[in-house]
Amino acid sequence: QSFPVESGGGSVQPGGFLMLTCTASGFNLGYYPIGWFRQAPGKEREGVACITSSGTMTNYVDSVKGRFSISRDNSKNMVYLHMHNLKPEDTGVYYCKAVDCGDETGYSINVWGKGTLVTVSS
Repeated sequence: QSFPVESGGGSVQPGGFLMLTCTASGFNLGYYPIGWFRQAPGKEREGVACITSSGTMTNYVDSVKGRFSISRDNSKNMVYLHMHNLKPEDTGVYYCKAVDCGDETGYSINVWGKGTLVTVSS
């Protein structure tokens, strides 16, 4: 079974920038809408952003609107999350997976990778 692979996490100061990458070996992400999720310490996992399979539609949770941007390059089998003006409350483990997004429904796959840790602290 193929699992998503997330990378690009790290430790940054408030106001900093990180770019996360999602890919999957042996799995064509291009067929699926993809979402990014995060789980902060002691909190439930929440959806952050999603992008349709062609990249024409994106959605964001209110707390990241105007700061985060999701994009994809299907030729490289990758989905990205550009995170600007990071805040301490953005700290958590970030995951990607196939999800329903916009008018693309029925695509959700309950397979999770190991995630990548983002820490925002001064």
